Amino acid sequence: MTEPDLLLTAIVPTPLKETYQALTDPAALRVWLAEHAEVDLPGRYEFWGRYTPDGAEPHQRVLHVDERTIRFAWTVDGVAATVQFELAEDEDGTLVTLTHSDLPSFEEVIADQAGARGALQTFWSLAIANLADYLAGRELTPMVDFTSSELRASVVIDAAPDEVFDSMIQPEVFRKWFGANVDIEPRLGGRFAMGGFDVDPGGAKFVEFEPGRKAALLFADGETTSWELDGSGGKTRLTMMHSGFDPDNPPYPGWAGWLGGIAGLRRYHELPGRHSIWRRVEIAGVPEGMLTVDQ
Repeated sequence: MTEPDLLLTAIVPTPLKETYQALTDPAALRVWLAEHAEVDLPGRYEFWGRYTPDGAEPHQRVLHVDERTIRFAWTVDGVAATVQFELAEDEDGTLVTLTHSDLPSFEEVIADQAGARGALQTFWSLAIANLADYLAGRELTPMVDFTSSELRASVVIDAAPDEVFDSMIQPEVFRKWFGANVDIEPRLGGRFAMGGFDVDPGGAKFVEFEPGRKAALLFADGETTSWELDGSGGKTRLTMMHSGFDPDNPPYPGWAGWLGGIAGLRRYHELPGRHSIWRRVEIAGVPEGMLTVDQ
């Protein structure tokens, strides 16, 4: 295949054969990947629906299949790309490597010039996180509904609200579960910058900040990301919302990124010492040092 613009390698806790089954069983795909899926290899590998970018109809075409590899063409917004799953045995389970070619540039995604293709990087990060949780028998993180203009999701985390809140506002901890460098001033009016203040000196601003309860970040474009925490029985219901955007053009790439982060946040608190699934994360054009892999 052509040189990929995205490469993700993650460890999942199951043997190779069971992992391959999760990638090829349409019933499994309908749980962790897509609303609809139909598979009849070697001829058919399709997924579509509201949880898939440009997902009104299936747009995949099988290119190659063997006992460790599934490679297919996927056309999104009229642009064809090559996607590949490759499996390798590991002492901790199976390494799943996802590659995707012909993606829009990082600059196009940030400038909101990439259309549905702009969400593909974060779509796959969330999908692989859900694959790992599916194979571990854990609750999945909500997927992005690419047909909705309401960006809101709730998860239950097996940790107290104060612990969860602190892990969301302490930069050295945030980096571990989110997988990106960040600088945070944890106070009302404080700055928050993905990639750090060197990359984004102004950052977003905390316009709400109540430790253990809620916070809200106002970005330069007028959009707001907020989270609320409610505790019960030693657990936390975290509700995250994003607002202030054009409802005809929801910021799905960033929203998928937050949801993928929430998957990591849940694992950080619930699987201490082995929370990170990521072994390699490479995205073409992302500023050097912005991404982190905590092993």
